[in-house]
Amino acid sequence: MVIRIGIIGKTNTGKTTFFNSATMQSSEVSTYPFTTKKPNVGRAYVISLCVHREFRVKDNPQNSLCIEGWRYIPIELIDLPGLIKGAWLGKGLGNQFLSVAAQSDALIHVVDSSGSIDAEGRITSPGTGDPLADLADIEEEVIMWYLKLLEGNFDKIVRNIKTGTNITQAMVEIFGGIGVKENHVKISLKETDLEGKDIENWNMDDKKKFVTNLREISKPTLIVANKMDLPYAEDNFKRIVEKYKDIIIVPASAEAELTLRKAEQAKLIKYHPSDERFEIVKGAKLNERQRWALNYIKSFVFEKYLRTGVQFALNVAVFKLLRMNVVYPVYDPNKLSDKKGNILPDAFLLPAGSQVKDLAHIIHSDLAKGLIYAIDAKTGLRLPVNYEIKDRDVLSLVSTTIKRS
Repeated sequence: MVIRIGIIGKTNTGKTTFFNSATMQSSEVSTYPFTTKKPNVGRAYVISLCVHREFRVKDNPQNSLCIEGWRYIPIELIDLPGLIKGAWLGKGLGNQFLSVAAQSDALIHVVDSSGSIDAEGRITSPGTGDPLADLADIEEEVIMWYLKLLEGNFDKIVRNIKTGTNITQAMVEIFGGIGVKENHVKISLKETDLEGKDIENWNMDDKKKFVTNLREISKPTLIVANKMDLPYAEDNFKRIVEKYKDIIIVPASAEAELTLRKAEQAKLIKYHPSDERFEIVKGAKLNERQRWALNYIKSFVFEKYLRTGVQFALNVAVFKLLRMNVVYPVYDPNKLSDKKGNILPDAFLLPAGSQVKDLAHIIHSDLAKGLIYAIDAKTGLRLPVNYEIKDRDVLSLVSTTIKRS
């Protein structure tokens, strides 16, 4: 199960810089609109405290990494083409955006908090653009995408309901391709007071209200207020927080993160994503420009915001928005190993509420068929197949088809 996070926003907000800093890829970054003409897909990581210290063992990760006691679990990051007004009608690269955004489990909306882009996404002087308007424009585009899908299939939905399909199933048939599930539809119907209203009597306000709620539930989103090191960013950040009180907003400087990651690769500094400091390596030969850049990041990013915000945003998206837990499946609950002897080899992300049987399905279909119980490696207790997995559980699954995994 690979978690996919889509990065959305207007062009020139720093989306691709965010993507590059998180994945260490080299996708093109430029100041002209629509540099990202097709989606960039790369591997990033979310970070969780590893359990190996709890067991006092040295682990040997296979599907993830363990660095200084922290488990780095891979996710997929998608940098989507920048949007403009009317994207839902196919303007700009809208159609391409919509098709790819459908594959994302959650979205990170990157906005230029310094106000350095105009309404069309062109570079301008800091303070002259309006981040609040940019946020509203993109949000409206995503909602209109949902509305277009509903409107274009509304007659089909009505026909299906008349022939015996309930409204939830009828909606999932249309929206399922973009990740909408039954519980999303049920919650949206209830929260918009449309649960008992005959769908044939829905007016445009009803439809807009429904898809707005459905979008919020099915594509949970956080806002990254990027370019926080530039002038006017702090004032705009306060405005964004005041306007979007119900959304998580992360202050960030993707450019600073990318600079630090490159300096770390060049062995000039010691730094890990999510660190609240960096350390210049003893004997590192920094030129004047490099020294200036690191001092700038220290003064205008770390001393103000503690972190660059890039890794923090990824962690929040996965662990807060998607409510994922980390689970460690093992073959031998005593040695904490797989069949090859690798200690704590894998770390999987499962949504809150997942059960032992869900983990079995992810590992191997044969394992799930004959699943009997799980063994909790921490306590030695046998756990039923409907046991709800907790964060940092270490489990050995026992099956009639495959004894353990």
